[in-house]
Amino acid sequence: MKTIESARIGRLGSAIFAEVAQWKREACERGLDVIDLGIGSPDRPPSPAVMAALEQAVRDPRNYGYPSSEGSPAFRQAVARWYERRFGVALDAETEVLTLMGSQDGLAHLAMAVADPGDIAIVPDPGYPIYSASLELAGVTPHLLPLRAENGFLPQLDAIPADVLARAKFLLLNYPSNPLSAVADLAFFDRLVAFAREHDLLVVHDLAYSEMAFDGFRPPSILETPGAKEVAVEFHSLSKSFNMAGCRIAFLVGRADAVAALRKLKSNIDYGVFEAVQQAGIAALEEDMARSGDPVGALYERRRNVLLAGLRDAGWDIPAPRATMFVWAPIPSGWTSRQISREICLQAGVAVIPGDAFGAEGEGYVRIALVQEEARLAEAAARIGRFLRRGDSASM
Repeated sequence: MKTIESARIGRLGSAIFAEVAQWKREACERGLDVIDLGIGSPDRPPSPAVMAALEQAVRDPRNYGYPSSEGSPAFRQAVARWYERRFGVALDAETEVLTLMGSQDGLAHLAMAVADPGDIAIVPDPGYPIYSASLELAGVTPHLLPLRAENGFLPQLDAIPADVLARAKFLLLNYPSNPLSAVADLAFFDRLVAFAREHDLLVVHDLAYSEMAFDGFRPPSILETPGAKEVAVEFHSLSKSFNMAGCRIAFLVGRADAVAALRKLKSNIDYGVFEAVQQAGIAALEEDMARSGDPVGALYERRRNVLLAGLRDAGWDIPAPRATMFVWAPIPSGWTSRQISREICLQAGVAVIPGDAFGAEGEGYVRIALVQEEARLAEAAARIGRFLRRGDSASM
């Protein structure tokens, strides 16, 4: 019988997540109560106002026809108002905003919309897996841009070879970063926009974690840089900051012709986001615009502090991230990322993701997701501490 699975599916590289799932099953079979700090899925529901809006919308019979693939005018207008309030960026809701079934939907399809097979796209290493997977699906060649601690996990743009820049259609970055928890400021985005203009590159910026920042830091949008809408698009999501991961709603904003290209592709693939979910998204954005303070950032800042304090007491001193729902933790010498992740799961009952799941530059790290309440995070740190003190690991 002929092989059914295509070669490209075999190259998508999701095996490590299946491997971590198997570790969790083995730990459960050993009788451990596994604290899962692996997948970055919010553990809290949306606000009562958002759930009430969704409930009301699903009871409206008018919402059960096909929605439009670009998203309702009302949702796109709410996005434009939110961007104006949050970032001071003016957007044309008709031409510069596109509704998506989660940002992963857009990230998975953008390369097909703006590049051709044989083109190059510059993507970060380490990076969120869909960045490289989308290129495989589109037949676009990746050029991996190393992000290293000694550079603050910012790219060295001048190190990109000239022949790569000549063939590259776009450069993709993500600040605040998954998995690195690194951040970038407006001065960096100023340099990036100038670089893109010089080399005729589209910049694709993934801003899914802009509302999850700590210690008074407020992550900027690349579109705040003058002229950025001529060279850049930006993905944003309601999944993390608004606890709407299961709703699958996000958006792309920025350079109009790139937005239009993805809109055209999406119009051939699907009929858009369920109208009731879009109405819940409007409620989430309006609620955010009406309040002061940053409750989601404060929540994850407390969680970060609890986890890092516990691990510090255990002898594992990890740099404190300034944003996201993740901790990017350097591991001790003598281990690989996969080895120590497996042992922490099987012996301490705490699931984390080895850094090499995000690219070769991720070796030497593990990613820890802050997706449990503070008491469970304190317990996770205590378990890891006992694991370390038993001598099951090298000295931290």
